[in-house]
Amino acid sequence: MKWGIIGTGNMGEVLITAFLNSNLLSQEDLYIHNRTAAKAYAIQNKYPNIHVKENIFELVNKVDTVFLCVKPGDMVDCLREIESILTEKQLVVSITSPLSISEIESLVSCQVARMVPSITNYALAGVSLLSFGSTIDPYRKELFIKKCQNFSEPIEIEENVMRIASDIVSCGPAFFSFLAENYIQDAVKHTEITAEQATLLMEKMFIGFGKLLAENHFTLPELIDKVCVKGGITGVGIASMDKNLNGLFEKLIQQTHHKFKEDKEMIANKMKS
Repeated sequence: MKWGIIGTGNMGEVLITAFLNSNLLSQEDLYIHNRTAAKAYAIQNKYPNIHVKENIFELVNKVDTVFLCVKPGDMVDCLREIESILTEKQLVVSITSPLSISEIESLVSCQVARMVPSITNYALAGVSLLSFGSTIDPYRKELFIKKCQNFSEPIEIEENVMRIASDIVSCGPAFFSFLAENYIQDAVKHTEITAEQATLLMEKMFIGFGKLLAENHFTLPELIDKVCVKGGITGVGIASMDKNLNGLFEKLIQQTHHKFKEDKEMIANKMKS
């Protein structure tokens, strides 16, 4: 098994780390390519036995699975560039949600999948969202799912909910980190706690919070109920949040879906050209 990654930006690097640290792949079986070759060589400095291919065709010819980790706007051009050398036995995996499985299948003649990762995969945790093309070999699909279990909990997702699922799984860590950072800043601003103290406590809280969920001690509603004593301080805080959220997450979903629509329209125009 030899895997290749085209695009070594943030998510490409997350996958490289997840594949290697989970022992899913040996360094010798991983090939990477980046438009700016220096970025790929910088990763090779960390993992000296991986293969850097400055020529994209050399990478495709060496591997059985190709992960496309380029920006949505570059995806169509990248697929068109490599289409002529892909074989029906190879698997192309896109990590972007705006380009649908059927659209990918219309551009290439090989087997197709989509895997939307999360930065949590860097820690060999969290979810990876999967969807598969109509021509993928059932054994290949089952094997791919099992491989993803090395660094994540793979969940197969329907096309119609892929965007919101990606918001939760892939964007979620950034969204909740943003909320936590704002909480820390206001705590420092309005109380005598230091930024270092508040940050440490917030990080430890998140670790413990995740452990409660991971070990199935409580559901999210149960956690609220357990901590929120009637008439207590937590209850006052919850009431304040409820009053001041002002449709925060509704607006967030509207904005991410608006950007998703824009990306899909851009891709549709590229496919027509």
